[in-house]
Amino acid sequence: MNVSQIAPVAVPDALAMLRQYFGFADFKPGQREVIGHLLAGKSAAAVFPTGGGKSLCYQLPALVLPGLTLVVSPLIALMKDQIDALAVRGIAARRLDSTLDLDEYRTVMDEVRSGRLRMLYVAPERFVNERFCEMIQRTAISLFAVDEAHCISEWGHSFRPDYLRLARFAQLCGAERVLALTATATPQVLGDICHFFRIDSSCAVRTGFYRPNLALIGTPVSAAQRDEQFFAALTQREPGPTIVYVTQQRTAEELAQRLVRTGLTAKAYHAGMEDDRRHETQEWFLQSQQGIVVATIAFGMGIDKANIRYVYHYNPAKSLENYAQEVGRAGRDGKPATCEMFFCPDDLNVLENFAYGDTPTQSAVASLVDEVFSQGDDFDVSIYDLSNTHDIRNTVVRTLLTYLELLGHIDAGTPFYAEYQFKPLVSSAEILRHFEGERKEFLQKVLAQARKALTWFHIDLDQASQAVEAPRDRVVRALDYLAEQKWLELKSAGVRQRYHTRNRPSDLAVLVKSLHDRVLQRESREIQRLRQVAHWVEQDACQVAALGSHFGDPLNRPCGHCSWCRRGGKPAKLPTRAKPQIDPAIWSQASSLRRQYVRELSHPRSLARFLCGVNSPWMLKAKLQKDPLFGALAQVPFAEVLAQAGN
Repeated sequence: MNVSQIAPVAVPDALAMLRQYFGFADFKPGQREVIGHLLAGKSAAAVFPTGGGKSLCYQLPALVLPGLTLVVSPLIALMKDQIDALAVRGIAARRLDSTLDLDEYRTVMDEVRSGRLRMLYVAPERFVNERFCEMIQRTAISLFAVDEAHCISEWGHSFRPDYLRLARFAQLCGAERVLALTATATPQVLGDICHFFRIDSSCAVRTGFYRPNLALIGTPVSAAQRDEQFFAALTQREPGPTIVYVTQQRTAEELAQRLVRTGLTAKAYHAGMEDDRRHETQEWFLQSQQGIVVATIAFGMGIDKANIRYVYHYNPAKSLENYAQEVGRAGRDGKPATCEMFFCPDDLNVLENFAYGDTPTQSAVASLVDEVFSQGDDFDVSIYDLSNTHDIRNTVVRTLLTYLELLGHIDAGTPFYAEYQFKPLVSSAEILRHFEGERKEFLQKVLAQARKALTWFHIDLDQASQAVEAPRDRVVRALDYLAEQKWLELKSAGVRQRYHTRNRPSDLAVLVKSLHDRVLQRESREIQRLRQVAHWVEQDACQVAALGSHFGDPLNRPCGHCSWCRRGGKPAKLPTRAKPQIDPAIWSQASSLRRQYVRELSHPRSLARFLCGVNSPWMLKAKLQKDPLFGALAQVPFAEVLAQAGN
C-alpha cells in the first residue's frame, strides 16, 4: 500500500457532515485528527477509550470515499446496532455473519458486487472463506477498518493470530487506507499495530484515558466476606443499569438466580447460552432502567447503552486491559458511575488455570514441528486435525504456526475449504440449458465430479480441479455463480490453511525449544497480568493515575475519586491467599488413573491440567472430563500441582 499515490478526497466541511448525518454538534477528542488522516489518503490508528467515538472515524469517511468501506469486528452486537443506526440516517450498510440465512447472504453479496453498498461489516473469521476473499479482492476497498486491533500484538492481552491475516489481506486486496481501532493499547502494543498495519506513527492518535465521571474502587475481600459486601453495595446504592462480571458461566447463572431471589431484577449472560436467549437478554438490558446482567466477558462489547450506572467485578478482571475495557462501559452519558472490583485472592486459581492450560508440552510442540516440516514446500493443514493429533488447543496451534511465520520459516496463504456441498434446486439439464460451448462443457465436467449422499452432493475441489484441468478458483467461482442464480444451495466444510515453506530450520531441536520457551514466556506474561491487577488494588498511589500510566497516558495529579484517594491516600491490603493441601487420597487415585491413561496423563503438565479441571484435545477424546477426579484439585495453585506431578 503506497499511500503517497492515493489522492486526498475532496470533501465538504466535515463538521457540517457530522451535524447533518449524525446529529452531533462537534467532534469528540481525536476524531477530527483521525478522519483528517484518512481523507488525506493515509492509514491511521485510533486509541480511544470505550465510548470515545471510534466508529464515527470510519462511518463519516465512508460517506465520501468512492469505494467500499470494509469494517472487521468480532462483535456481532456492534454490527447489528450500528447498521440499524446507519439505516435510519440513510447510509447503506450491511453485515455478513453466521446469523444470516441464504437469501440474506445473497442479497448482501449482490449489493457488494454492484457497488451499491457503502459499508460492509464482517467478522475476522470471514477471511477463512475463500469465496468471500476471492470476491472482495475484485472489489475496490477505499477503507479497511479493523476493530479490536490490539489483538494483532503478541504482547497484548488477547493476541489472536488471525489478526495477522487481516494485515496481510489489507495489502493483498489493495485497500487504499487502513484504520486500526482499539480502546486498550500499551505503547508496545500500539507499536505492533502500526508495524503490522503499516501505519506511520505520526498518524496514531491516542486520546486521554481519564474519565472524571467514573469512580474506580478496588475492594479486597476474603471468600467469606465477598457476598455480604457485594450484596450490600447493590442494595445500598441507588438502582440503575448494572453489569456484574464473573469468571465462569456457572457463576453467572447461580449469582443471577440469587439476585432474583433477593428481589432484584437480574439475568445471566454467557457464551454457553443459546443465541436466542443471549439476544433476548441483551435487548432487555438495553431497554431496562434498573436491570442487572451477570455476565462473563462475552457481554458488553459493542453494547450501545450510555446510562450504565454500575460495573461490578464479582471476580477479578483477567488483566488491566480487560478491566479498562469493562469499566469503560459505564457512564458513557457523562453522568457519575461507580465501578467496584471485589478482589478475592482465592479466585486467582481459576484465572491462572486458563493461562497454564493453554501451554502445550515440549514433546507436543516437537511433534507438531516435525509434521509441518515433513511436508513439501507448498502444503495445507487442518488446524482441527493438528490440534487432535498433537494434543494442543486450536488457538495455540494457530499461535505456534504464527510464530513460525514471524520467524521467517513459513508463509501463510489464503485458507480454503476441502470440500463443498450443494443441493440442486433445479435439474442439471435446466442449469446447463443456460450455457453454451466451452462453459457448458466445463460445468458438465464439474457437476460430474460430485458424489451424492442423501440430499446433498459432495465435491472435492482439488480432485475436481485436476479432473477438469482448470484452476481451483474457477471451479469455486462457477459453483458460487450457480448458487447466486438460485439453481443450487451451496455450503462448505473442512477449512484448511495453505502454507509455503520459505526457510527450513537447520536444527529442529533448537527451533522446538525456542517455540516452547516462547509459549512459556506468554504463560508467564498472562500470570503477570493477573499480578498487575492485584497490585493495582493494593496500589499506594492514585489508582486512576496508575491505570493511565499503564496505557501511556499518565495523570499528573490524584483523581480524587478512586478508592485510594477516598481513603485519604492509604493503600488497601489483600487478604492472604488460601493454600489448600493436596489430599494424598486424591493423589493416589490420580496416580492409578495415570497408569491407565498413559498417553493422556503421563506428562506432569497433562496430569496437572486434568486435576485442576483444564481440558485438552486428548482428554476430551478419552472423555476424561467425566471422571470424578477431573478438577479435584481446582482450588490448589496449578504450579503446586505441576511440581508434585513432576516428582
